[in-house]
Amino acid sequence: MTTATPLAARRSRWIGQQYADITKLREISARHYRAAARANQRVARLNTRIDKLRHQATLLRERGQRVLAEIPEIEQQMKQHERDIDAATKKTGGAPIGSDVTGLHYRVRKLQQKVVDRQQKARALELRAATKTQKTAELKVKVDRYVETGRLEEQEAVAFKQRADRLQMISEHEVADQLRSTAGGTKSASDEPPPSL
Repeated sequence: MTTATPLAARRSRWIGQQYADITKLREISARHYRAAARANQRVARLNTRIDKLRHQATLLRERGQRVLAEIPEIEQQMKQHERDIDAATKKTGGAPIGSDVTGLHYRVRKLQQKVVDRQQKARALELRAATKTQKTAELKVKVDRYVETGRLEEQEAVAFKQRADRLQMISEHEVADQLRSTAGGTKSASDEPPPSL
């Protein structure tokens, strides 16, 4: 049995400290991995939100186009009413305008109002779509920032993990060397012949 010398105690403390350092490095690495995972999680959520906003903007634009597509038909009705008004006015030959002509005038005005209303609605839908598109652009900037953060955190995590692995390899070699030297010392002691009586 070997006696515990101050050198052996110091070496034991040093090896213990090394293992504590390795554990600390692995903990720091795990923290960076967690931060990288959190950043990637935020990226995934923001990308989902961006796609949702893009879809909503597309739907709004399609609605706006459908509203504008109704205008040519309304304009055709207006032209037809104007032709009817011209025909009715020529028929009377300068006599006072009848209720049928004033009724047509009223219908033309109503149709003009419909056209303006449709244009206003289409512009409002386009504005909402543009607002959503702007929001997606802002979120894209956030996504890029989180992607960069995640990449940097992952690099840090890998660096700390590699440092821990290197330190562990060094300490394992030193422990193995120490065990070999200790085993060699006891073996040489046991090789000596037993004292004669």
